[in-house]
Amino acid sequence: MTRIYALVNQKGGVGKTTTAINLAAYLAEMAQRVLIVDLDPQANATSSLGVNHQKINSGTYDVLIGRIPASEISLHNPKLKISLLPSSTALAGAQVEMVEIQDREKLLLRALTPLENHYDYILIDCPPSLGLLTINGLLAASDGVIIPVQCEYLALEGLTQLFYTLRRVRSGLFPGLSIRGMLLTMFDRRTNLARDVVEEVRRHFPDKVFQTVIPRSVRIAEAPSHGLPISTYAPNSPGAVAYRSLAYEMLQGDGVVIREAIASAEE
Repeated sequence: MTRIYALVNQKGGVGKTTTAINLAAYLAEMAQRVLIVDLDPQANATSSLGVNHQKINSGTYDVLIGRIPASEISLHNPKLKISLLPSSTALAGAQVEMVEIQDREKLLLRALTPLENHYDYILIDCPPSLGLLTINGLLAASDGVIIPVQCEYLALEGLTQLFYTLRRVRSGLFPGLSIRGMLLTMFDRRTNLARDVVEEVRRHFPDKVFQTVIPRSVRIAEAPSHGLPISTYAPNSPGAVAYRSLAYEMLQGDGVVIREAIASAEE
């Protein structure tokens, strides 16, 4: 059974790509077969795994327009045990070309369907916008969306627009779209504002917020420049502990027997 989640937030800099990379890394450590789909023209997920997106000949763009099957261009990192459907510079113009394609909102859904038996988890890193690419990510997310929320006041204001978009997608395109969870990121326990944001989000969405809170961390910020997830770059850092905890929480919520997964990974 493949679980497909889209990481979505129209506000940039909230930890969306960071979460996709680090959650994938820990899921992979726990014997899960994981694919990251880089649906962002900025290609941050691609570069965060040490891949130069400027040198990508075929990427997510080619998959969306049906030029090449996703299975033929996905990259696998044997050390990290993560697969990647990379982004390329061509994806920036994809939204213009997609307008002319029938059922353009379902292009990614169709592209990923043949891969479902090959992975346990597919994580879609959506761009920081609510355009056609993100809509494609939402319609492909059969198991729900993960919403990173930065522990700052302005991050709360953007949630209204995001939830409005999710309601429109539910009513017009995908009634089964659900929220897997909201993830509080960049938490600075030294500030009252960060604590207030955590309390506010938990109060308004009591059943939709992950228990795990991701701290603000220099190590987490440094890891992408080395092309590594935090699990490899600084495995004992507070950020690594938090993302490991998130992976546990995800597996528990999805009904995966974690002990067996870890035992299998160690074998």
